[in-house]
Amino acid sequence: MVDQPLYPIAVLIDELKNEDIQLRLNSIRRLSTIARALGEERTRKELIPFLSENNDDDDEVLLAMAEELGVFVPYVGGVEYANVLLPPLETLCTVEETCVRDKSVESLCRIGAQMKEQHLVEHFIPLVKRLAAGEWFTARVSSCGLFHIAYPSAPEATKTELRTIYGQLCQDDMPMVRRSAATNLGKFAATVEAAHLKTDIMSVFEDLTHDDQDSVRLLAVEGCAALGKLLELQDCVAHILPVIVNFSQDKSWRVRYMVANQLYELCEAVGPEPTRSELVPAYVRLLRDNEAEVRIAAAGKVTKFSRILSPELAIQHILPCVKELSTDSSQHVRSALASVIMGMAPVLGKDATIEQLLPIFLSLLKDEFPDVRLNIISKLDQVNQVIGIDLLSQSLLPAIVELAEDRHWRVRLAIIEYIPLLASQLGVGFFDDKLGALCMQWLKDKVYSIRDAAANNVKRLAEEFGPEWAMQHIIPQVLDMINDPHYLYRMTILHAISLLAPVLGTEITTSKLLPLVINASKDRVPNIKFNVAKVLQSLIPIVDESVAESTIRPCLVELSEDPDVDVRFFASQALQSNDRVQMSS
Repeated sequence: MVDQPLYPIAVLIDELKNEDIQLRLNSIRRLSTIARALGEERTRKELIPFLSENNDDDDEVLLAMAEELGVFVPYVGGVEYANVLLPPLETLCTVEETCVRDKSVESLCRIGAQMKEQHLVEHFIPLVKRLAAGEWFTARVSSCGLFHIAYPSAPEATKTELRTIYGQLCQDDMPMVRRSAATNLGKFAATVEAAHLKTDIMSVFEDLTHDDQDSVRLLAVEGCAALGKLLELQDCVAHILPVIVNFSQDKSWRVRYMVANQLYELCEAVGPEPTRSELVPAYVRLLRDNEAEVRIAAAGKVTKFSRILSPELAIQHILPCVKELSTDSSQHVRSALASVIMGMAPVLGKDATIEQLLPIFLSLLKDEFPDVRLNIISKLDQVNQVIGIDLLSQSLLPAIVELAEDRHWRVRLAIIEYIPLLASQLGVGFFDDKLGALCMQWLKDKVYSIRDAAANNVKRLAEEFGPEWAMQHIIPQVLDMINDPHYLYRMTILHAISLLAPVLGTEITTSKLLPLVINASKDRVPNIKFNVAKVLQSLIPIVDESVAESTIRPCLVELSEDPDVDVRFFASQALQSNDRVQMSS
């Protein structure tokens, strides 16, 4: 018999030495349970040292361990003893697998944020220094992510030392270390005093922006936005703006791509005036870049960037580029533009939208690539608010009608989903003239998703325009289509009836819809018959009790004796539901 207090740790040791990785993983994930069983003192004296030694396992197990240790402070006796968790995590910070190191740094930051100042100075800061001086580059990479936790609590002399060490990491021989230093510079800079920010941090930043590796420079772009928010405006214009302008002309397209992606944040950092004078030309260059990826990123920011500018500047500088992009050779550039271009309408105002933007919308609506057309359709309401429904309907409706018959079913689906919104904007009269027939046509589409969406669309239109309108425009068409020779279309009509009934109310359902469904129960196709049973079940709560008893029940009884097993199943289910409704009332 194993001595009881030793039992958890003995089991853990056995499982962690087991050949099956799943067993080892499970035991690591149960560390908190084992720690509770051992108690705080034995966890500190036995479990943590054991984990520190047991660090040559599979990456998956080490990742789980790094994650568990991050929430282990309560199990070792609280914040007072948090420092005992540092050694195993320090070891994990030096392993080769990146995700294990990242998780260890995350856990160390979480523990460091809870530690007392004295413990940070005694245990955490020496750990950061050891990692930063590590022989193997992995330790130095990990150390960069810890400075922002260590720095605020350090004494003055140590702070100077930490700034110097960070500067050395930014000039490290290994690009991976410089990349990590560039990534974490913003976080570290946020903890540094303003006086040192201009001197130490800016000189470090300067080094990173001139790095010979594009992977380091592109991370420095993110640093521009982070540092820009920390510096005063005049310093930002003096130090950050020239860097952004240079980066927008960098020889590496990846760096230019990052500038295009971050440009809005960078504009916020430098303020409106420098944006207009310095960054507009840089942005125009990016919109005309010879790399499609850069143009995609820049095109996606067109609306955001235009909002910073006056309408005149946007028309003068940005619109010519937008026109070029709308006929770009890359479909992905056109797609990125289509997803945001509608937002330019409120910025430019009515006249400029009608003159300049509408022709671009129309050309994108006729684009051969379905995603481009979809992106335009889904944002039409933004234009409607600016130019009004009359103009929108004259210029864009022919294109919408064309798209309603598009050969790509996803485009047709997007149009259907947009119809109720369009209907509410157009009003009932206009809708009946132009789009009413389309909505019925979709109920006979070859693709099920379209027929399903069309049935939902009919219901939403009935909600929008009311039961009287539905009686005039929907019910007669439904009466015709229930006798369609193709059984799939008959099924779609049954689905539409079940959706319409709650909207149209008891009277119309009983007089118009119920007879159709009862008739359909005589259909020769079993799929129709069991769908009739389902629809009747949904109609029971809508119609009067007497109608349910005199009309629906006999029909269901008949279906429950059908030769087909599915028809019998759904009919008996509906009968049970009917009985429950009767009993409750």
